[in-house]
Amino acid sequence: MRAIAPPFTVAAPSGARIRDRLRVDGADEKVLTLVGQHLGRHQRADLTERVTIGLVPVKDNRRAERKKKLTGVSSSRWAGAMTRASEDQYQLSMRCLYDERAGLRRAIGKITRRLAVPCGQQKGRVRGYRDRGERFQKQRRLQALRARLAVVEQHIAEERPSVVVGGRRLAKTRHHLADAYLTAGEWRERWEAARLFLTADGESGAPHENYTITVDPADGSVTIVLPEPLRHLANAPPDRYRLACTVTFHHRREEWLDRVTAHRAVRYDIVRDPVRGRWYLDASWSAAKTLLPSPQEIRTAGGRMLAVDLNAGHLAAYALDPYGNPVGEPITVPMELTGPASRRDGRLRAAVTSLIKLARTHHCTGIVIENLGFTDARQTGRETMGRGRRGKAFRRTVAGIPTARFRDRLRGMACHQGLVVVAVDPAYTSRWGAQHWQTPLNDQSKTIATRHHAAAVAIGRRGLGQRIRRRPGVTAPDRRIGQRRATGQTASVPRPRGTTSPPRTTGTPHQGDKTRRSPSDQLVPLPAPTTVRGAPGTRHHPPGPERIESAGTGQPHQERC
Repeated sequence: MRAIAPPFTVAAPSGARIRDRLRVDGADEKVLTLVGQHLGRHQRADLTERVTIGLVPVKDNRRAERKKKLTGVSSSRWAGAMTRASEDQYQLSMRCLYDERAGLRRAIGKITRRLAVPCGQQKGRVRGYRDRGERFQKQRRLQALRARLAVVEQHIAEERPSVVVGGRRLAKTRHHLADAYLTAGEWRERWEAARLFLTADGESGAPHENYTITVDPADGSVTIVLPEPLRHLANAPPDRYRLACTVTFHHRREEWLDRVTAHRAVRYDIVRDPVRGRWYLDASWSAAKTLLPSPQEIRTAGGRMLAVDLNAGHLAAYALDPYGNPVGEPITVPMELTGPASRRDGRLRAAVTSLIKLARTHHCTGIVIENLGFTDARQTGRETMGRGRRGKAFRRTVAGIPTARFRDRLRGMACHQGLVVVAVDPAYTSRWGAQHWQTPLNDQSKTIATRHHAAAVAIGRRGLGQRIRRRPGVTAPDRRIGQRRATGQTASVPRPRGTTSPPRTTGTPHQGDKTRRSPSDQLVPLPAPTTVRGAPGTRHHPPGPERIESAGTGQPHQERC
């Protein structure tokens, strides 16, 4: 059994991003397109130069020199945003190369270990392939993975990643327009929209928090600084263009107004959606670091937690008290993630909203989830997640579980509602939950509890620092007692080895440590049972009720009849 990592509190979001629609007219759309294409062309040239420089310290990336060159064709603030975007893109591309190399090495190592075992045999915990045909196909895949690894290592050694501005997937779609149900004109429109550059970094102390793209909080008017070659299109001083539309920012407007009125930096991005034919303005800013309580502090404060088990198609949840005992009934939140990306994201947000409402209803301090990633499983693929039709269905199910997106959405939405998100190690939660908690949950609840609800209880107990197993020696719940349960409240205390109970005599007073009296405690013997003949069988009539006094106490009690 592998070691289980301790639970931890998920960090609060480091920033915020809101969006509002720009209802531009024909003139505004023409100007925005010209500005975006002009700046995008120079930003791509700067990115090419940054990739050529390679992986060097910050002081050697020649950003000041590149910014000075870009200032002559745009402005100093546009140049700063372009060089910053180039640096971020390069660093992200290098991190992606490192991650891809690690994944390829894991896959190669897994296949190599299985190829070392003869077909149909098992050596230790490594099983060989089923037959020679499958082994041959894996040898071919091993060669392909090694070729990909060689290319990745070459890019890393040269410190020159391959970057496609606009997206590599969209670039490959150009050769498969029929499969994507696109025409050449529709693809060209999407390609040009993805390569526009209309990003302005915020500046603290600047008028309305951003000088390049300014939004007036009084009337919502939007103005942008025009690059040097396009300043003949200006309709507002000095060398600015004012859009005919306004923005409101309904979502989180109070936070945005607080930053704007205090002249704190806010970044703006103008993007175009070619599918809908719309323009949007995004506002983003960095949030102050929030010190969240640790799981130990939450447990000490005695707060309830809502435990959630993420599954394909639904969320299984259970509320737990501070001692790790289930409270209420099992909860199931449906989550059908089908259709386009916008629909899937909306349904995921709706599921997270339902969890937050449930946490509020049960007076919970936070929400406990598993720290899932499926990174290793996705990279090794068939080697660890089965083969054939059944394995393919399982891999498709795992790929459809939005682990990272669910965690990010829950972290952001729960933080704004004052809830804490605790992540735990996912090891053995489903297995131990079904083993130790599914039957007790069905005994006490009116709703049928599935193994996913039992896993949610295991997740919550691990987040609270409790053991997943129930305490040893705890008796099962008695159906005659009703809703009262003994789980987690009592424990058997074994006697020290070598000790015996004190001797009891007939005159020894009862100590109250037994629930049923011994026959030796009776002073008056019961009459012999009467045998009745003539019946199909022989039966004994129990004696009638007698007044019997407890030995040595003189207190009568009624004998059961």
